Amino acid sequence: MKIIPLGGLDAIGKNMTVFECDGDMILDDAGLMFPDDDHPGIDLILPDYTYVLENAHRLKGIFITHGHEDHTGSLPYLYKDLDRPVPIYGTKLTLGLIEGKFAEHRIKNAKLVEIKPGDRVKLGCIEAEFFAVNHSIPGSVGIFYQTPAGNVLHTGDFKLDQSPVDGVHTDFAALSRYNEIGVDLMLSDSTNSMNNTFTPSESEVGKALMPIIAQAKGRVIVASFASHIHRLQQICDAAVANGRKVVVTGRSMIQNTEIARRLGYLKINDEDLVDAYDLKGIPPEKIVVMCTGSQGEPLSALSRIAGGSHKTVSIEEGDTVIISATPVPGNEKAVTRIVNMLAKIGADVYDKRRALVHVSGHASAEELKIVLSIVRPVHFMPVHGEATHLRAHAKLAEATGVDPKNIFILENGESLELTSRGVKFGETVQSGVVFVDGLSVGDTSQVVLDDRSQLASQGFAAVAAAVSYKGKRICGDVLVEMRGITGGDDPYLVEEAVRRVAASLKKQLEQGGKDTELKRAARDSLSSVLWERTKQRPMVVTSILDI
Repeated sequence: MKIIPLGGLDAIGKNMTVFECDGDMILDDAGLMFPDDDHPGIDLILPDYTYVLENAHRLKGIFITHGHEDHTGSLPYLYKDLDRPVPIYGTKLTLGLIEGKFAEHRIKNAKLVEIKPGDRVKLGCIEAEFFAVNHSIPGSVGIFYQTPAGNVLHTGDFKLDQSPVDGVHTDFAALSRYNEIGVDLMLSDSTNSMNNTFTPSESEVGKALMPIIAQAKGRVIVASFASHIHRLQQICDAAVANGRKVVVTGRSMIQNTEIARRLGYLKINDEDLVDAYDLKGIPPEKIVVMCTGSQGEPLSALSRIAGGSHKTVSIEEGDTVIISATPVPGNEKAVTRIVNMLAKIGADVYDKRRALVHVSGHASAEELKIVLSIVRPVHFMPVHGEATHLRAHAKLAEATGVDPKNIFILENGESLELTSRGVKFGETVQSGVVFVDGLSVGDTSQVVLDDRSQLASQGFAAVAAAVSYKGKRICGDVLVEMRGITGGDDPYLVEEAVRRVAASLKKQLEQGGKDTELKRAARDSLSSVLWERTKQRPMVVTSILDI
């Protein structure tokens, strides 16, 4: 059996793992990652699933552990690239969210197969058994794979919440039973492995939200992940208990609440919900707004509310804003910017530092050690995290008795081979990332991103000149345009740049230089003068016209 992670081992997100046995292949999760400041203009980041497409004829099915974007987000792109509809297995809510995502992408031929904890699915020589885990979204499962080569346990994302909002606990009995059967290799969530305690219960957030909403004098605006259904339920419960109506805004928030209510995962009466366009006449102190924007996204509902550009929801001095999430690494600056905008207005802002308005959905170190002690795997592979998280989880496994020689820390594209003789490293396959840039998928390269970063940091300069190669002379004036360059609007700098570029072009023409030589000369001379005068190296584009 081969285990090939294509994503999820270098960052928080884009989780995707291939399992192969005797020519049969299944895909475990298909997530994405959101861009940060290093990805200007990029909308989404997908794992490179070229290996899956190259072996699509062997792909028997896709198993999705839960409905978060970092486990489902690349599915529409992958599905459109496959030459046939491959069955997708997931719980009811997971499939509901995928169905909504596919509708946006106009995918109509999807084969969605609902599973429940305890169900078994056999695809070729791979038999998968699903077991319940507690996470920040209902319908989360782990998967126990049984094959002729050995057994593999994948926990999925989980925590050990002993007082869960929906009453669903991580299935300790199943984990114990897998121990008795024998777990040759365990893959486990590493996101919170560096937190040395226990992750607090989600129900503690509800206890914190209740008094904040009760004491709020104006409207209350709560920003949260749209897929965090347990959190949305507690917000709704606190609002209704305090005599407030709930308004939902933000595209993904509206879509997910509709799906969760339709499937019975979010319980709130119709009379307690108000359309954002029907807010007129309702006093601010009778309103709770659930919105997107907990990560500071510039086009999100919270960002537009803070900036005064939201169509229906406004904010005034004395209103309360609750940011019920922790910034994903890379989003801290964006969140701080939103908080400062709200503070200028005079809003009372609550985040995790001020009150327990957010808890993680991932197990911390002590919980990870409990699961390792129950399962007692022979071999261990930490997954779902950055390098520091994987290393910390490996130490926890060693502390609970796993032989250090049997602990494998991989990078995306590397593989493990499981046989009756044990586990060893296998061949490396193509991996990496695919950028989604507007309607473009995979066409944006790192070179393009580097150019964008250079444009943002150093500016842009353009040279245009008409020449006669035959007459070896410049025809008319040389034009130099500068944008985003310090001093670029200084006429003396522009005059010097034009003079230097014209001199270099004239010299090249006299020497019989052609298009390539002239462009290089113009670019070098302009770059030289800008470095001398501004100590900047902007992007320079040259245009030479022969007349």
